[in-house]
Amino acid sequence: MSHDLTRVAILGASGYAGGELVRLIDQHPLMELVHIGAHSKAGQTLGSVHPNLGGGDRILGTLAPSEVPDVDVVFLALPHGASAAPAMALSERTVMLVDLGSDFRISDPARYAAAYGSQHPAPEQLGNWVYGLAELNRRNLVGAQRIAVPGCYPTSALLALGPLVTEGGIDTAGIIVDALSGVSGAGRSVKAELQFGAMSDSAHAYNLIHHRHRPEIEQGIEMVGGVDPIVTFTPHLVPMHRGILSTAYARTGLTEGELHTILLDAYTDAPFVNVIEEPPATRWVVGSNNALIAVKVDERAGCAVIVSAIDNLLKGAAGQAVQCVNIALGWDETTGLPMTGAMP
Repeated sequence: MSHDLTRVAILGASGYAGGELVRLIDQHPLMELVHIGAHSKAGQTLGSVHPNLGGGDRILGTLAPSEVPDVDVVFLALPHGASAAPAMALSERTVMLVDLGSDFRISDPARYAAAYGSQHPAPEQLGNWVYGLAELNRRNLVGAQRIAVPGCYPTSALLALGPLVTEGGIDTAGIIVDALSGVSGAGRSVKAELQFGAMSDSAHAYNLIHHRHRPEIEQGIEMVGGVDPIVTFTPHLVPMHRGILSTAYARTGLTEGELHTILLDAYTDAPFVNVIEEPPATRWVVGSNNALIAVKVDERAGCAVIVSAIDNLLKGAAGQAVQCVNIALGWDETTGLPMTGAMP
């Protein structure tokens, strides 16, 4: 490959999101993947960890920043708490850092501590990373060198709610978000509750009230609306491999047609977001970087019901990360990203 291409490294390439990054970057016409690092899988071949990728003779290195060669972009696809140290070490270089983890999403140290139950190791860095929800924060992504990719649940919820908050179409006090996620959202874990025997023909809610994505959703609403929202968020794991379906409820005084128009206008120039008439299914977006959104109004209750569907590993993780880099570097944001889902 020509070294005129943007040189890329991935730390955390052995996980599901990291594997999707490898797949996307290998097919990206303007990027060259020159380093892949992992923790427990270091030293193994890429193909043995991700058989779907083949991998040839590529070997997973470690997560040590000293192993990262001279590159233009480093993607950090690491668990919570694992990105800060390599990010700080790599900050000494002239390099774009893109964190798919949760270490830099929350901009306020006090909110971070409340959300995650610990102090941030580099609180002075919070607020210096651009929140990478492209459709709602595009202007700040242009030229950005530090990008915090939103969580999968907040991506789904904020795409549904953001324009309606910005235009004052819904009441931000008492928003409820129920979200259903495929088990890949829990990562490559061997926990008993994630095994086939536990998940097949079953579904369950988890981390009620205190899920760490709730403060991130509230922060996103503040970002687009300048308001102090109250959100109740309940995530559920359901027996599917991937995808997120979020249903948000909020008080409104507008009609269904008015809310639909707000969403249509907001996403006119957003190639990955489609506003549709009827509620979407996750199957329609899996395998793509798309988001599908529909809104209905229960006029009897004065309640807007907004439903969104995304692929948690693409629009909710790796695809969104690549989309952010495309925008930051001035490329067409769709470059190298799948725009159609896979059926059945």
